[in-house]
Amino acid sequence: MGARAVLMKGVSLRGLEVFEALAKTGSVAQAAELTGLSQPAVSQQLRNLEKALGADLVDHGRRPMVVTQAGRSFLSRTESALSELRQAQSELTVMDLTHLSKLSIGLIDDFDNDLTPRLVTILADSLTKCRFKLITASSHEISSAMAARELHIAIAATSGELVDGVVEFPLVRDPFVLIAPKGALSDPKAEMDTLQSLPFLRYAREQLIGRQIEAHLARQGLEFEERFEIGSHLALTAMVARRIGWAVTTPLGYMRSARFHDQIDVFPLPFGASSRTISLFAGADWVDQVPREVAQTMRRLIQSQIIDPAVSAQPWLASGLRVIES
Repeated sequence: MGARAVLMKGVSLRGLEVFEALAKTGSVAQAAELTGLSQPAVSQQLRNLEKALGADLVDHGRRPMVVTQAGRSFLSRTESALSELRQAQSELTVMDLTHLSKLSIGLIDDFDNDLTPRLVTILADSLTKCRFKLITASSHEISSAMAARELHIAIAATSGELVDGVVEFPLVRDPFVLIAPKGALSDPKAEMDTLQSLPFLRYAREQLIGRQIEAHLARQGLEFEERFEIGSHLALTAMVARRIGWAVTTPLGYMRSARFHDQIDVFPLPFGASSRTISLFAGADWVDQVPREVAQTMRRLIQSQIIDPAVSAQPWLASGLRVIES
């Protein structure tokens, strides 16, 4: 019989999560925020892991912390293992939907890349005797369909307004960010004159995200020339990549446009932080365990398919882009 691989004493799942968070952020405080642990607990988990492995994974003498050569080698394995575990966790979520005869879901098109197919696959495994319908559209279209009782469940950006007969389950905080052509800006906060001289690419005003961005600019007393109004995440990002102008979007929009990432830069919003919330909505007369279970599955998928890759590419997003636990 071959040798069986086992985790050596002192190597724990929590320790691996702490190391991954420290590698991304270089900060014990930010790692604590990401993992939900106290700062002393983060430090202890790292010490335990390094002791078990017999190697320093980070340079403790530098701030922010920097991963050592041994740490870089171990990090790639750690990220791969944690990614597989998170995916397995989300896909093995048990939802008992066998009692449903009909289920209609509207899903914001921000999730069209990987997340929507995964959610549909998970739902289909449980919908053994159900007539199932899923539509993808913009938030304002999804919300209108929900208000008209055309959907059982809707997943969309919230306007913040209470709707009679509808219960909301917040899923994720999606902060607004600035995207610009590669190399056009180094520090948008100090280059407001440059922003004024470049075309501002707006979302279409009938879209909820467009209205939310315009409201934030108005609160900041900012006005930009009105030339372009675009109704698509991909088209907006493509125009930025082609150096036509700059835009305000969110990490969800940015992650949907991976093909353009090497042609754009992304920055924290330089004129006051703001964010939108993506929520699951269900009819009050239909609120049972089903919406709660779908919401929890969505949170897990958002974490593994969007947040983890986004924070890996842009570690500063860790403080703003996060799942909202029930």
